[in-house]
Amino acid sequence: MSDRLAVLPQYLLPKQALTWIAKQIASARMGSLTTSLIRWFVGRYQVNMAEAAEPDIAAYPTFNEFFTRALKPGARPLANATLICPVDGAISQFGRIQGEQIYQAKGHQFSTTALVGGDAQLAAQFRDGSFANIYLSPKDYHRIHMPCAGRLTRMIHVPGELFSVNPTTARGVPGLFARNERVVCVFEGEQGPWVMVLVGATIVGSMATVWHGVVNPPRPGHVREWTYADKEVNLAKGDELGRFLLGSTVVMLFPAAQALSFNPAWCGEERGQAGSSVRLGEAMANSTALSAR
Repeated sequence: MSDRLAVLPQYLLPKQALTWIAKQIASARMGSLTTSLIRWFVGRYQVNMAEAAEPDIAAYPTFNEFFTRALKPGARPLANATLICPVDGAISQFGRIQGEQIYQAKGHQFSTTALVGGDAQLAAQFRDGSFANIYLSPKDYHRIHMPCAGRLTRMIHVPGELFSVNPTTARGVPGLFARNERVVCVFEGEQGPWVMVLVGATIVGSMATVWHGVVNPPRPGHVREWTYADKEVNLAKGDELGRFLLGSTVVMLFPAAQALSFNPAWCGEERGQAGSSVRLGEAMANSTALSAR
């Protein structure tokens, strides 16, 4: 079956309603029912609870608290690199932005302007820059961390669809990551601006950041923006940035001036393909501009 046919039912499903139902279940305190649900999930997706700060399944009062569980200290050491991988997940795509076009999958691209919610001036800062898309599967650790240090300048909530973001859907739905609901976080770093986009998906009940808390809901149906020029929201490399309440994808944008060279291990035959596993803290890229100073 072709990818386009495989994703056809998603156009017909009541995705908003399914997401609302999932949120109610995931946030409910149901005692032994919650524990049973978590136990099933751990077995079904082979979740490694040994690395969790709280390995006891019965200690989690809600599914969301399990899903956004913390890791033991030292479970993800940080590599000595300009940019570290900000999540546990699988490579979707990474590389150079062609003008303002980002490669999604064979036959599909999307623009940086569309991704950030229509702000052409913001998108222009990443023309011919670099991008990385990483998919978080159900088994993964679902907190998002900083790939490098940065000062928050803006946050934009962009309403949208709630298609799945799994690899099959990425191959079958045009413009997927600029089509789904998303939260765009804009930072100023040592080498200029960079962006982290949290992309929503079917049954992703909400997305949250450490400086704001839960961003969605509400879902008012129009773009919302917060600016932080008068606030000092500074996060170090490796600090927690936010979390998904049920899984999804992150998309990162970096300017051309940063001249990134991605981790050779990401580019090899075994790991340089879509679907290859990566872990929080491993080297993602180094800046040749920084090393030339």
